[in-house]
Amino acid sequence: MKTEDCDPSLDTLLELDGQVFYIGDKGHRVQFDITAVLPSLERPHGLKYALTVHNPRGKRIAGFDNAHPVPATKGPGGKRLKFDHKHRFKTIRPYEYRDAAALLEDFWTLAESVLTEEGVDI
Repeated sequence: MKTEDCDPSLDTLLELDGQVFYIGDKGHRVQFDITAVLPSLERPHGLKYALTVHNPRGKRIAGFDNAHPVPATKGPGGKRLKFDHKHRFKTIRPYEYRDAAALLEDFWTLAESVLTEEGVDI
């Protein structure tokens, strides 16, 4: 990999692996699972990740991950599958991974929105 291709925010993201943070006083939590993997068609950025928000019962209510494919496009040509995606309550949408810093920023924006809807004081 060329130096200019390196993501300077990648180390920050990888250091969050295994971290769990409790938010508010109702038992909501955010959780980070990030592993460096060999780049592939499914994970061209070389990461397997799940950044998630859970309710007090432990159910994921939001997050970003690339654990399974989701349809990225529909139409006459069929469906193109994408692995990077966003969960928001029961909705799953493709996510355009740009770099580790953008993923973290997008995750915290989503987490704040969902936790506010859940009535959690942030």
